[in-house]
Amino acid sequence: MKANYSNFLTNLAGIVGLASVSLLLNLPSLANEATNNLAQAGGGTLNPRPSIFDEFPYNRNKPRTQPTTPRVTPPTTQTENKTLLALAESSPKFTTLMAALKAAGLTEALQGRDQLTVFAPTNEAFAKLPQDAVRDLLKPENKEILLKLLTYHVVSGTVLSTDLSSGEVQSLEGGAIKVSVGSNGVMVNDANVVEVDIKGTNGVIHAIDQVILPPDL
Repeated sequence: MKANYSNFLTNLAGIVGLASVSLLLNLPSLANEATNNLAQAGGGTLNPRPSIFDEFPYNRNKPRTQPTTPRVTPPTTQTENKTLLALAESSPKFTTLMAALKAAGLTEALQGRDQLTVFAPTNEAFAKLPQDAVRDLLKPENKEILLKLLTYHVVSGTVLSTDLSSGEVQSLEGGAIKVSVGSNGVMVNDANVVEVDIKGTNGVIHAIDQVILPPDL
């Protein structure tokens, strides 16, 4: 397993032109039942973070090239009879996210009883990652890293756009997500919320335009 992770990091470093990093991460223990459902892959020590995260927007030393203010789609009330999993599966904008959820073993958690809020990266958000990065993250040997990344996009409870205010919320991964609410819309970390309040029977989805990164990854 350790050798596989090393190969993964070497490949990603070649893709983005960076050397492998040496920071070791630990997958946090998730406290509540919803978290345990999401963390079926178990705990353990993670290998060095993929070098894709040394690229913008995750490397704060690299400037944003073309800042834009996205248009936010108004709330919809036509999906409330579907689970979060069914909502994601039925939307053409979340096909990459669905592939990642399946690879991480998280699909059952998104159709359970626990109320969850998902800040869901669109296909375009995943496309902003370096070339071939998503393909490598979906490999079985990188399941722990993928699990950590995806659970960082999930918050316990149903948090509608009208409930959001500037501050921090805790993700199921354990790290804090910074929420900024302003006249131009809502941001979570460096990602813009581009569609709000996609309601399901067990929570709500807010679409975002970029994959967000746990503070310790």
